[in-house]
Amino acid sequence: MTSFDHDLRHHGDAEVRGAEAGLVDLAVNVRSGTPPEWLKARLAASLDTLAAYPDGRAARAAVAAHHGLPVDRVLLTAGAAEAFVLIARALQVRRPVVVHPQFTEPEAALRDAGHEVGRVLLREEDGFRLEAGAVPEDADLVVIGNPTNPTSVLHAAAAIAGLARPGRVLVVDEAFMDAVPGEPEALVGRVDVPGLVVLRSLTKTWGLAGLRVGYVTAAPETIALLERAQPLWPVSTPALVAAEGCVAAEAVEEASRAAARVAADREYLLAGLAGLGPVRVVEGARAPFVLVRVPGAAGVRERLRERGFAVRRGDTFPGLVGEGWVRIAVRDEATTDRFLTELEKVLAEEKTSPSGV
Repeated sequence: MTSFDHDLRHHGDAEVRGAEAGLVDLAVNVRSGTPPEWLKARLAASLDTLAAYPDGRAARAAVAAHHGLPVDRVLLTAGAAEAFVLIARALQVRRPVVVHPQFTEPEAALRDAGHEVGRVLLREEDGFRLEAGAVPEDADLVVIGNPTNPTSVLHAAAAIAGLARPGRVLVVDEAFMDAVPGEPEALVGRVDVPGLVVLRSLTKTWGLAGLRVGYVTAAPETIALLERAQPLWPVSTPALVAAEGCVAAEAVEEASRAAARVAADREYLLAGLAGLGPVRVVEGARAPFVLVRVPGAAGVRERLRERGFAVRRGDTFPGLVGEGWVRIAVRDEATTDRFLTELEKVLAEEKTSPSGV
């Protein structure tokens, strides 16, 4: 497979960028109704300190304490996307491998840094779940998402930890883990897995995509390499304020409640999709989105857009064979009801259309 098979730079925001007012966004996996008012107030207050250069020490210490780690095992970044670039540029690796389907930015960053990237393609018939032996033994950097975007599959922590090897960097993208109630398969905070690098984002749960804030946890020597590759003051003062606030005890409890609500809303969406005969859902969804296969997906997406709903195309993800894939973000029950009503109509139209499949 060449690097030109998929548009690795296509992301969900492209589905709604420049869209007309009123388009319901089911393409971007940011929790609706965010950021909360208390966080907006903190961000607004931080504007009075913008004359000073950012000082990330307090936020870094807060994130480290949240995960029970020493400060030298944590690095704050301008979103998880910056972390992928730092990993690609700062770490000396010979054979990086990305486990797909998953978020495409890690592979894009590695390719931009001049690496030849291997792909491990998880199979639809296996439910896109990780199997022992799937990753080549000579891979010295492995990237995997958990829960995985776009499949919504939550891999067992033991299975991912089993990928660790002497001399191998194991990068686990946990950007959506805080949306999983109880975070049962999280590896963040673990110090017993050799070569482990975990990425976290505050974008999804707290609605901070425009602020760019995330962090990396890893061994101190890895953190030092990544930090040296960063520019000066890479994380803005408002983003640092957000990071510190979002790992406070009250915020963690709020995120836990939000994860439970998202889980209930996801089950409601799945129940509705189950009643639509042509739609096949990837089972075991645990993230704030679901992946479905639907006949005539390109036409379905366009007709849904005409009816006011944007969903994320799936054919840009390596490992999703064909054009029948669509990713749908989880929203509240009222929004889901409206969406399912329109989707049912669209499917009926596609069935009777001369170009329908």
